[in-house]
Amino acid sequence: MASSFAHFRTALQALACGCVLALTACASLPPPTNDINAAQQALARASDADAEQYAADELARAQSLLALAQSALAERSESEARDLAQRAAALAGVAHARSREAVAMAELEQHRAEIARLRRSLGMEDAP
Repeated sequence: MASSFAHFRTALQALACGCVLALTACASLPPPTNDINAAQQALARASDADAEQYAADELARAQSLLALAQSALAERSESEARDLAQRAAALAGVAHARSREAVAMAELEQHRAEIARLRRSLGMEDAP
């Protein structure tokens, strides 16, 4: 009788393992709504940093990728939507960085011009 219980126990363990594996295999990634939200936020940050002026091409491409991601999500192509949303967020990040760089460079030039003006007014044109 003990051997039949051991056999039953082994079969039960095998069945439990099979169920766990089946459930794990059936589990899917959640919809890429977080990725799409992240892309929207990245686009908003880029817009706030004047990317329309300084990185218009990157910003436009990121907006296009986000629209494609939203369409893919509507068509239930979640993997494609996730990929497109991540690409849109990355490109929006590039637009944000380029915009901030352009603003910083413009400010640097303004400061250099002001320094040159002050040197001329002090008679220090030849000073480094």
